[in-house]
Amino acid sequence: MWCKLWVPGAAARWCVRRLRPEWHVAPSLVAPLWCVAPSHVAHLWATQRDAHRQEIAPPRNPLGFVCTWRLKHRHRGGSGGGGSWRGGKDDISHLFIPVPVKARQDEINVGEEMAGPLKKEDILRILNRFYTNETVKELARENGLDNYLYQQTFISFRKFCLESESLPVDLHIIISDIIQGAGHIHDIYPTFLKHAQKIFPHLICMDDLYKISDLSNPPNWYTEARALNRKIIFHAGPTNSGKTYHAMERFLNAESGVYCGPLKLLASEVFNKSNSRGTPSRHVACTVEMTSVNDAFDVAVVDEIQMIRDPSRGWAWTRALLGLNAKEVHVCGESSAIGLIKELAIAAGEEVEVRRYKRLTELTVEDYALQTLDNVHPGDCIVCFSKRDIHYVTREIERRGHEVAVIYGGLPPGTKLAQAHKFNDPKHPCKILVATDAIGMGLNLSIRRIIFYSLIRPMINEKGEMEMETISVSSALQIAGRAGRYGTQWEHGYVTSMKPEDHPTLCRLLSHVPDDIEQAGLHPTADQIELFAYHLPSYTLSNLIDVFVNLCTVDSSLYFMCLMDDFKFLADLIQHIPLPLRSRYVLCCSPINKKMPFVCAMFLKFTRQLSQNEPATLDWLCHQVKWPFSTPATLLDLVHLEEVYDVFDLYLWLSYRFPDMFPEGELVRDLQRELDDLIQDGVTQIVRLLRNSDTRTSTTAAETEDTFIMDQRKKSSSRGNPSLPLTSAEDLHQETAAFPKAKFPAQYRRKSMSRGNLTERLLAQGLLSPKMLAELQREWQQQGSEDGENGDGSSSGRPRRNKPGKR
Repeated sequence: MWCKLWVPGAAARWCVRRLRPEWHVAPSLVAPLWCVAPSHVAHLWATQRDAHRQEIAPPRNPLGFVCTWRLKHRHRGGSGGGGSWRGGKDDISHLFIPVPVKARQDEINVGEEMAGPLKKEDILRILNRFYTNETVKELARENGLDNYLYQQTFISFRKFCLESESLPVDLHIIISDIIQGAGHIHDIYPTFLKHAQKIFPHLICMDDLYKISDLSNPPNWYTEARALNRKIIFHAGPTNSGKTYHAMERFLNAESGVYCGPLKLLASEVFNKSNSRGTPSRHVACTVEMTSVNDAFDVAVVDEIQMIRDPSRGWAWTRALLGLNAKEVHVCGESSAIGLIKELAIAAGEEVEVRRYKRLTELTVEDYALQTLDNVHPGDCIVCFSKRDIHYVTREIERRGHEVAVIYGGLPPGTKLAQAHKFNDPKHPCKILVATDAIGMGLNLSIRRIIFYSLIRPMINEKGEMEMETISVSSALQIAGRAGRYGTQWEHGYVTSMKPEDHPTLCRLLSHVPDDIEQAGLHPTADQIELFAYHLPSYTLSNLIDVFVNLCTVDSSLYFMCLMDDFKFLADLIQHIPLPLRSRYVLCCSPINKKMPFVCAMFLKFTRQLSQNEPATLDWLCHQVKWPFSTPATLLDLVHLEEVYDVFDLYLWLSYRFPDMFPEGELVRDLQRELDDLIQDGVTQIVRLLRNSDTRTSTTAAETEDTFIMDQRKKSSSRGNPSLPLTSAEDLHQETAAFPKAKFPAQYRRKSMSRGNLTERLLAQGLLSPKMLAELQREWQQQGSEDGENGDGSSSGRPRRNKPGKR
């Protein structure tokens, strides 16, 4: 209710104010309101309940009354991803985006009728005095407004006051009193704080946000698994030790089971093996991200458990380990994960039985490097860490008269299996394999010797940044262990490097034991993000993720928060499309490689179809991807077919989550099989594709790889980073290696030796791609031969003539 409050002191006066129930006001200071006139408004000093929430009487201030609406969150710290939200080392205030507040456009200005008009310059002068007042700043800090929030609130508050045709009545009267000398600058603070809570809604719900983002006890999220007395068996051992075999035997002989693997390829292998043995139909083989924690099984197998430490995908293994609704959970992986798995089991109230295995065959590190591809022998596998290396090595080996099988991550599972079968078949003339580290998991391969073409590969660090680093001990052991598989013609494996300078590093890596895994990955759930959105309704999904990750409380002795960069990339990509938050969250979990522009474009089209409630039919999909296709003629055609295959994969993934909107999954699966055959034909003739790529342009797709590289460089350049990214530098090196006979004219060769030359600037700005650079090299070589350039770059001395038709 409205009443008059007596403010004691030197400037004693009656003030008109709305009396709030939570104010503790002496009765002698209150009188009924019997008239309404311009008056003095008392300043409200904000005080806080005891920090431990004990119900004690707050101290009274000199004005005779107090208020208890001060925020309780003066300092909050969480282990792991939390940190204090005010003044701490993990300051997250910059993540909170101010909500726009519209200026008032009331035709009737009650404040002006009561206290007279106000000039804009007077209002601005008073507000500037308020902003610089040290007491006001201290009050703001005590109520959760650090320097950033205080500044943003003042900017919004000042704009509101100056652009409004009429101020709120109480604020108009307060400012009028201050101008007339009857009020104090502090009197503005309650209205200012209300404005702060309006534009920064988190100020009034921090308790709820901290509770929602509490990730300190993940086992409690899975009530069905906790209700079972689960038996966990850890099959620990190196590659080629039979650990997965024993777990799979239990899986295949059970009444029902689920296999959770890191790759679609492994799931496909288990699927085919289960069907060939006549396993009961209640068995599921899937990637670990697709695993259901609601369906009940007798036996579950979680393969490659060491992936629980992966900075991007580790959360899926944590979820499977803690949440699978199975009586027996068989975990397979490196011994380095035993300690962590035991700790997680203890937290879940369960025990772990460890079964250790030793390697079944001998593995020897050769005393020398391969040095040249002339030294390859039947049964050799050259492991590369970039697709360009694969193309170059494949071409060079086939030039030497050897047929080559090729396996890399972008190929469909069917193509990988076909290439593996060709390499494994003793009667087939193909005896050499060129592959990426994709062979490190799955694929039963008859390899005699593993040859590391390089020990450097692009990796994502803890900050989500791409770096070029030496492969880890775990990766080296995993890949090298593929040589000498038990039960094949090569039961004694060998390993070496391609370059002599890499050989000591390889020996050191293989002599070490992987470090113990100390943390398991976590990921916010859809329910948690929805609760966040309820309290912060104006925030985008990407911003909600940022706030959640920085507020969350994680037990850092066992867990870490996985990187959310890919999730946020997709969230920003579809932010402009109207969708329910739950659907938006599911879409952002899609398995998409953001480096594939065509796949990202199709993801946008799928999202628009869903938003418009229009089913994505088979005819619509075929029209979008321009089906049918022919056998690829160039390398870019092959790359495009691989992207189309990923689009079909995305459609199938969405069909499980939105079956009404993506209803033709079986027909799309048939298209995938046809496309797989085309890709197999292309990979079989990959050297021919490489030759055609030198002289022809892709007929089925735009140059998607070049487009992506140039777009990324343009973005990098626009951010003020003119340097060439590491991956781009590698691309440039590999592109040059792919054309060893191409030569720059002498004047270009001399300039290219200097750092920061025109070529690097054009590459960094996205105006020149590696493919364009290769074409320029060929043109320069041709021009040099036409102009009579000697091998050392000097002119032959003959006068130059323009040939007919040339300028």
